[in-house]
Amino acid sequence: MLKRFRHPYLLLTLTSLFWSINMVLGRAIRGDVPPLSLAFWRWAIALALTLPLALPHLRGQWPLLKRGWPAIVILGLLGVGGYNTLAYVALQYTAATNAVLLNSFIPIATITLSWIFLKKQLRGIEWLGVLTSLLGVMIIVARGTVSTFAGLAPNIGDLWMLCAVFVWALYTIGLQWRPAGVDPMLLLAALIGIGLVALAPAYAWEIAQGRLIHVTPKSLAVIAYTGVFPGFLGYIFYNRAVGEVGASKASLFIHLMPVFGTLLSAAFLDEVPQIYHFIGIALIFVGIYLTTAIRFR
Repeated sequence: MLKRFRHPYLLLTLTSLFWSINMVLGRAIRGDVPPLSLAFWRWAIALALTLPLALPHLRGQWPLLKRGWPAIVILGLLGVGGYNTLAYVALQYTAATNAVLLNSFIPIATITLSWIFLKKQLRGIEWLGVLTSLLGVMIIVARGTVSTFAGLAPNIGDLWMLCAVFVWALYTIGLQWRPAGVDPMLLLAALIGIGLVALAPAYAWEIAQGRLIHVTPKSLAVIAYTGVFPGFLGYIFYNRAVGEVGASKASLFIHLMPVFGTLLSAAFLDEVPQIYHFIGIALIFVGIYLTTAIRFR
């Protein structure tokens, strides 16, 4: 059972679930928790959970960290300081539909950047899987009609989310240069530490602007969730899975986020799924199967 739980595709599926809830909560809580505050405390909680597991390895693996510091700094800035902060800022201005649609371009961005920087190629059936999965996402977001896209007018939030998409694609690709031999908990702690150092001045600036957390049980619960699940567990799962299946295949599981969004809305918001939801979900799973059934070169 434990061996199955460590399967990379299961880890990626759970990560997409955690992050789907994170996006919904980030939008819902925007009036009570400013974006930089949410990003900072999310990672502060994740660091507190990570340190007890990381510190026992620090003394023996410090030389490895020192040798790999350029990659650690870049990954910390991108994956911790960058993506979620930009996404939380985007959710202040753009509708969740726009954010989900743009977020679904992460696999395409990852594959494109892998081709540009790493000269990696997808086989024909793997490209078919990516496009099939993307079509499923677009059907869900468009609610089954092309005319829906006419209402998705770009705004500043969309631009922030687009920046977040490419930052995450770069982080995913960059994971292959993480220092070898470093315990995953120690590496995660190092990445979070770098990200928090980068976030601290921005968080202080936000406070200086008078944007403070409205402390309520709801806001505290949301902050706690973002730290424990998408922050702590999500990054552990994602980093491990990318190491096993590669950046392009791992990024494809981002397409599960609209699927989970639909199911969660049906469960908690009494939104009855329509036929286009099921068509879109079916296409997404077909696309994932096509891309993951054949080993990526």
